[in-house]
Amino acid sequence: MARSMGQLFMVGFDGTSVTPPIRTLIEKHHVGSILLTAKNLKSAEQTTKLVLDLQTIAHKAGHSHPLAIGLDQENGGVNSLFDEIFIRQFPSAMGVAATGSTEMAYEIAKATAQELLSVGVNWIMGPCLDVLTNARNQPLGVRTAGDDPQEVSDYGVAFMKGYKDAGMATCGKHFPSYGNLEFLGSSLDVPVITDSLEQLSLSALVPFRNAISKGIDAMMVGGCALSSAGVEVMHACLSEKVVSDLLRTDLGFDGVVLSECLEMEALSRNIGVGGGTVMSVNAGCDIVLLCRSYEYQQKAIDGLKLGLQTGAITTDRINQSLKRIQAMKSRFMTWDKALSPGGLGSLSSLQPAHSRLSTQAYNTSITVVRDRNQLLPLANVLGSEEELLLLSPLVKPLPASAAAQGLNVDADISSPESTSRKRSFSVMSGEGVFKGLGRSLARQRGGRVLHTSYTANGVRPVHEHLIDRASAVIVLTADANRNLYQHGFTKHVSMICNFHLSRNGLRREKPLIVVSVSSPYDFALDASVGTYICSYDFTDTAVQALVKILYGEVSAQGALPGTVRKKSAIHR
Repeated sequence: MARSMGQLFMVGFDGTSVTPPIRTLIEKHHVGSILLTAKNLKSAEQTTKLVLDLQTIAHKAGHSHPLAIGLDQENGGVNSLFDEIFIRQFPSAMGVAATGSTEMAYEIAKATAQELLSVGVNWIMGPCLDVLTNARNQPLGVRTAGDDPQEVSDYGVAFMKGYKDAGMATCGKHFPSYGNLEFLGSSLDVPVITDSLEQLSLSALVPFRNAISKGIDAMMVGGCALSSAGVEVMHACLSEKVVSDLLRTDLGFDGVVLSECLEMEALSRNIGVGGGTVMSVNAGCDIVLLCRSYEYQQKAIDGLKLGLQTGAITTDRINQSLKRIQAMKSRFMTWDKALSPGGLGSLSSLQPAHSRLSTQAYNTSITVVRDRNQLLPLANVLGSEEELLLLSPLVKPLPASAAAQGLNVDADISSPESTSRKRSFSVMSGEGVFKGLGRSLARQRGGRVLHTSYTANGVRPVHEHLIDRASAVIVLTADANRNLYQHGFTKHVSMICNFHLSRNGLRREKPLIVVSVSSPYDFALDASVGTYICSYDFTDTAVQALVKILYGEVSAQGALPGTVRKKSAIHR
């Protein structure tokens, strides 16, 4: 039983090769699942070797089934594995929803799974099934398909089917929903769901219910609190009301339940990892996630053993989880596959078709919400000798991107599902993150592009000078609803452009294009922004597609997802 109990844990570790702690956890404790994140992965080739090394250790240690190797690969800005040559980039969930095609969602998910399986990953932490019922302020942003429960459900199920048809185990998240969290206190406090169970059932739970009915393999239960009439829960993944009653009994889910990372500070500080492990398993979770600290991982294993010895957990309860875990592994994971991944040869064969799919996806995803004065393509308003100004915000590079790889730093993630997605990347300038866009615009214009960044300091004299000098202006925003300085800066630039005076002293509105490179909600409902484009992420692939739209090489086909599509039509 001591060995079998290791199957109830999913652990992460630091390093890009096997470390002594992770070897001990696999060999001695028979830990059955490993979570890999961006800090572990440098390339497709290195990832293949790392996963094979981990599986070989497990095989030699006598594991009955291969390790479940989990990974976040949601596309858009949330990819743990980045490799410019062998791993294709696809739009985020919301970007895919903007294509209007669940068939596209299926093909993208299948392609993503095929690539991950080639490097040995066999369990994807997806799809994201959250409904953005409080869309304007949610850190999830474009990671979910939008704010319409049925639309999120349709795309979530399409993603799930694509993963499964490729041979990948799936894990829906973040039950019972991270789409309407309230952040009531400090960063150490737990975000709260204030919706009642009845409200959740009518909206947030719809995608989870449908995914369960279509055969999703696992479900991640979040670490958030619930506070409403009839339910007071501090951490969902430790609550029998949430896991056993709501997820298993009410929704009928009998697959594997994965907890949120028990290393999250509010949970480990208030309850302790050992006690939290016992509570999580008793609540109905089958696998407890501990994503980084070897000390915490040992405490969790010891806590589960102590719980069994003292009778706090029964052998029958452990066996229920083992049965579910083994059933999932039997469906998707064999030693033949685990010990002979396809590697770079498989990825090379997939590359041509996946490259075409990536291009098609981005070209049909990018959305021109409004173009009231017909500024697109840029040739309409910009002569060959005139200068174009690009203004971009200071943002952190996406973890799986060339910009982030260039920093050569490890991500510091306390949880793969931490709602703030904190990372230790040094902040790069707007010129750094968006230099690819500036270069691509310049190539089209023979170098006549001005590019600078903006910050919370607002419009400075240098910005005013460049705006006056340029004949047209592009302002980029990235989640302006949560980074309010971007909203204020853009409105200020818009005012300057609106009241621009020509050389003869007459008012002449200067062409202004606003591009949201993340959440489309930034200016979707603000009719004062006459030309507004959404790209849904700012990966290199998205940026190249954006340039094609700006210069008219490709016609924008995307449409805003969810209810914002109908609302924006009123504000055109």
